[in-house]
Order: sequence, then C-alpha cells, then structure tokens
Amino acid sequence: MNKEIISKIIQVCDAKIATKGENVGLSFYAFFKNKNDDPALLMQVATWWILEHKLDHFEKAVKIKAMVNSMN
Repeated sequence: MNKEIISKIIQVCDAKIATKGENVGLSFYAFFKNKNDDPALLMQVATWWILEHKLDHFEKAVKIKAMVNSMN
C-alpha cells in the first residue's frame, strides 16, 4: 500500500478511537468515500485486509492502526 493510504488509515483509526473509544471496530470501507472513485486502491486495501491478513469484516481500530504502523 502506498504512503498516502497508510496515512489515511492511521488518521481514520485515530479519529474513530478519539470519538468512540479504543473498543471501536471498523471495516476497510471506512478509508474510502461512499463513491468508488479509486477501485484499484480499494481492491489493494481489500486484498491486504482479506487475503493477506484474513481479517474479519470488522476489526478493532487499534489493531488495524498497529498493523499499519508496523509497515512503516
């Protein structure tokens, strides 16, 4: 995944955690607009989420943030 989407994932996780607490869950769709304006990037994140890491549809934001931070 590129640095731009990694940064976006961290920002979204931080915002969700700040507003709903550390127990909040999210799906990979949380990182995209409702409009599918970048299907290639959506598929890249979906592949990382589903195929590479075999994550459930909803995962804890703190878990996703830690996983993405470890990529840097």
